[in-house]
Amino acid sequence: MMREEPELVLHSAHSSELPDVQCMGLYAVLGEYDFITILEAPDNEAAARFSIELGVKAGVQVETIPAIPVSRLDHRMPDYLPGEDVSSHNDSDDADS
Repeated sequence: MMREEPELVLHSAHSSELPDVQCMGLYAVLGEYDFITILEAPDNEAAARFSIELGVKAGVQVETIPAIPVSRLDHRMPDYLPGEDVSSHNDSDDADS
């Protein structure tokens, strides 16, 4: 699929017509996927529009996988001990305290 013109994916990723989406990088990877595009978008809908546009322009199948910085999760994660059974924790117990 990409053996013939990998530069087409690169050009398509960097020529997006969506002003609020910025392509941060395009990487060739080993494994399940051929390429990974890292982009910055205001929301998942904008990222989906970019993915659709890239798929149409480059003629490739695209899968969008939203990523959240781990630092955003820190304040939402309760403190669990390594190896502790987290299923024994119940959020409703915290609300009654």
